[in-house]
Amino acid sequence: MAQQEGMSSAPVRVLEEALGMGLTTAGATTDEVAAEGIYYLEHITITEPSEDDFEYEEIPDDNFSIPEGEEDLAKTIHLVQERDTDTQILEQETILPSKPVIPEVIEDFLCNFLIKMGMTRTLDCFQSEWYELLQKKVTDLPANGNVPDVYNQIMLLETENRNLKKDLKHFKQAADKARENLLKIQKERDYHRMHHKRTIQEKTKLINDLKGLKLHYASYEPTIKVLHEKHQALLKEKMLISLERDRAVGKISGLQATLKTIDAGQNVHFPIITVGHYCEKENRPEGPTQACLRAAREQNKCKMLMKGNTKDSEFPIDMQPSLDVNLCKENPCPAKFDYKLSNILRLHELPVSCILMHPCKDMLISCSEDRLWKLVNIPKGNVLLTGSGHTDWLSGCCVHPSENKLATSSGDTTVKLWDLAKGDCILTLEGHSHAVWSCTWHSCGNFVASASLDMTSKIWDVNSERCRYTLYGHTDSVNSIEFFPFSNTLLTGSADKTLSIWDARTGKCEHSLYGHMHSINDATFTPRGHIIASCDTCGVIKLWDFRKLLPIVSIDIGPSPSNEVNFDSTGRVLAQASSNGIIHLLDLTSGHIHKLMGHESEAQTVAFTHDGKYLYSGGSDGTIRSWC
Repeated sequence: MAQQEGMSSAPVRVLEEALGMGLTTAGATTDEVAAEGIYYLEHITITEPSEDDFEYEEIPDDNFSIPEGEEDLAKTIHLVQERDTDTQILEQETILPSKPVIPEVIEDFLCNFLIKMGMTRTLDCFQSEWYELLQKKVTDLPANGNVPDVYNQIMLLETENRNLKKDLKHFKQAADKARENLLKIQKERDYHRMHHKRTIQEKTKLINDLKGLKLHYASYEPTIKVLHEKHQALLKEKMLISLERDRAVGKISGLQATLKTIDAGQNVHFPIITVGHYCEKENRPEGPTQACLRAAREQNKCKMLMKGNTKDSEFPIDMQPSLDVNLCKENPCPAKFDYKLSNILRLHELPVSCILMHPCKDMLISCSEDRLWKLVNIPKGNVLLTGSGHTDWLSGCCVHPSENKLATSSGDTTVKLWDLAKGDCILTLEGHSHAVWSCTWHSCGNFVASASLDMTSKIWDVNSERCRYTLYGHTDSVNSIEFFPFSNTLLTGSADKTLSIWDARTGKCEHSLYGHMHSINDATFTPRGHIIASCDTCGVIKLWDFRKLLPIVSIDIGPSPSNEVNFDSTGRVLAQASSNGIIHLLDLTSGHIHKLMGHESEAQTVAFTHDGKYLYSGGSDGTIRSWC
C-alpha cells in the first residue's frame, strides 16, 4: 500500500515541477468535497417523453414584410427604425449567461506544451510513461485536478505578446516607409520652394528691366519730337526745291523758244544778264534751299566719281554653254543603282555639311562644321589642300567655272572666295546679318549668290567686291540657292515652304512654286535644267517642270527629314541624304526607290562622280563614305 502511494505521488511531482507549483491543495480540496458530499446546482428528473403532454410554443415570425399595394419608402424606414429600437431594448434587459470555460487537464496541457516547444522525443517518453501508469492503475490521475488558470493566462499572454511583437514589427516597417515618404516630400518641398524663389527673383528682375526700358523710352521722346520737327522742315525745303526746279525748267523752255526764234531770223531783244558772283543778292546769306541744292550736287558728284572708279560687271545677255563643261557632264553610261560601300574616309572631326565634285578632275571638296574645307583626291582619299579662315561652321561651297576659285558659305555670316591653287582666301563678302546656308556661282564667273538665315538672298559682284542686289520676298530662312545653268535665272528654297525663281539682273521675283507642307531644305536643277527637285524636313521629294512651272510628282520617303538631293550626270537618278542615315536612290524612269545603308548616324550630303561609277556621302560623324 505504501508502495502504491509512493508510485502515485511520482507523476504528481513531475506535474508540479513542469507547472511550477504543487497540486496538493487541489487534492485536499477534493478530499474535503468528497467527505461533505456531492453538491448539485439543480435536481432534474428525466421522464419518458410523451406525445400527448408535449406543448408546442408558438414562435413569432421575425421576417416582417410589407403587404402588396402599401409599398412606401417612408413607412419602410420607420419600420426598420422601430425594429432596431426593439432590438436595443431587448439587449439591455436580457442578461445572457457567460460561456462556461472548460479547464484544461494536466495531460493535455503537458502534451500541448511539448508539441508547441517542438520536444517530440520528450513527448513520446511522457506519453509512454503516462499511459503505462494508467494501464497499471498505479495512481489515480483524475484526482490530480486540472491545470490552474494562471498557466492558461500565461499561455494566452505569451500568444498575445507574440502577436503584439508581430504588430510592432509591421508598425516599425510602416513607420520607416512613412519616414522615407516624409523625407522625399520634404526634398520636393525644398525644391519647389527654391524654384519659387528663383521665379520671384526673375520676376523682380524683369519688372526692373521693364521700368528701365520705360524710362529709356521716355528719354527718347524729346529726341523723337525734335526729329519730327526736322522732318517737317525737310518736307518744306523739299517743296521749295521742287518749286525752284519747276522755275528753272520754265526758264530753260523759254530759252529754247528764243533760240528757235533766232533760227527763224526774227529780231529778239535779249535781256542783260550779269554773270558772276557780284549780283543783287551778293551780300545776302545762303538760304536753306540753296544749301540743300549745293549739298545734293556735291553728293551726286561723289557718287559719279565712285561709280566711275568701281568696275561693276555686266550680266551677260546671250550665254552659250561651255564645251568643256558639257564634256564633263555628258555621260553615255547607263544609270547605276547597285552601289556598295567600298571605303570610309575620316577627314573631319565634326559633321560634314557639303560635298562637291570638281568639274573636270577626280577630286572632291568637303566642308565641315570644324571650320575647314578640304580638297581630296578620289578614290584614294588623299588630302591635297586644306583651307581655314572662317570663324564658324561651314555650310556649303561652289567651284568657279574656271576651276581656279572656290566660294564657301559659313555660319559667321560671310562668304569667302579662295584660290584653289594655294588655298588662300582672296576675298571676304560681308553683308548678311545671320548665318549663310548656301552659295552658288554664275556661269560667267563674275557673280556669286548667297542664301541666308536672315530671310534674304544676295548677289555679289566679284569685280567690284560689293552686293549688287538683295533679294527680299521670303518670310523665313532661305536654305538653298542655285543658278540655272548658263542663264540669269536664280532658284531659292526657303523654310517658308516655297520655291522662288528670280531674275538676277533686276533682283525681282518672277515666280513662286507652292506645294510643300514643311520647310524646304534643298532644291537643285537637273544637268539639262528642265526639272527641279526639292526636298523638305518631312522626307517629301517633289519634282517640278521648270518649263511649265508646274509640279510633276511628289514622293514621300519620310518621316525622317531630307537633308540634300542631287542628280547624277544623266539626270535619270536622284540621290537623297536622309537623317536616318539611309541614302535613297530614285529611278526617275521607273519610279523605283533603292536604299543604301551604311551610315551610323545622319547622312548630311550626297554627290555623284561625273562618270557615275562612284557615289560619295557625308555624315554627321565627320566621315565621307564611298559607294562603288
